Amino acid sequence: MKKVLLVLIMIFGLNLVGCSKKNKNSKTTTTTTYTDDLKDSAIMIKIDGKEIEITWENNDSVNELKNYSKNELTISMHQYGGFEQVGAIGKNIKSNDSKITTSPGDVVLYSDNQIVIFFGSNTWSYTKLGHINLNKTELAELLKKDSVILTLSIENKAD
Repeated sequence: MKKVLLVLIMIFGLNLVGCSKKNKNSKTTTTTTYTDDLKDSAIMIKIDGKEIEITWENNDSVNELKNYSKNELTISMHQYGGFEQVGAIGKNIKSNDSKITTSPGDVVLYSDNQIVIFFGSNTWSYTKLGHINLNKTELAELLKKDSVILTLSIENKAD
C-alpha cells in the first residue's frame, strides 16, 4: 500500500510540474484599460503630416488605441503587397479578429500590434478600426509610396 501511495504522489507531483511550465508557443497579450477621461475625445490621424478625416469603429481596440494616442503616437509604415501600408504600433492591443474583405480606406488591426491602411483590397482576419473618408484616387496618391508616417493624437470633442 505504501508503494502504491508513493507512486501516486510521484505521478501527482510530475503532473504539477508539467502544468506549471509555460508553453513556449503561448502568446502573451498586454492590454491597457480604456480611461473615462477620453470618452469625449476622438483620434486625429495624419499621414505624412496631412490631416485625414476618418470614421472610427466603436470597439475595445479603438479605445485602447485612443489611450495610446494621448501623447501622440507616431508609426512608420511601409507598403506591402501593392494594396496596403503596414506599421507596428509598438504594443499589443485587444483584438476581435474576423475574416473580412477590406476596401480602400479601411483601417484595421493585424496580429494585435500592427495597424494597416488599405488603398486596395484584401481578405484576411482583422479587427476593423475605422475607415478613411477619401476616394480611391486620393488614397492611392497618399499611400502608394514605399513608406509613410502615420501620426495619431487625441482631439477633445468638448473643445
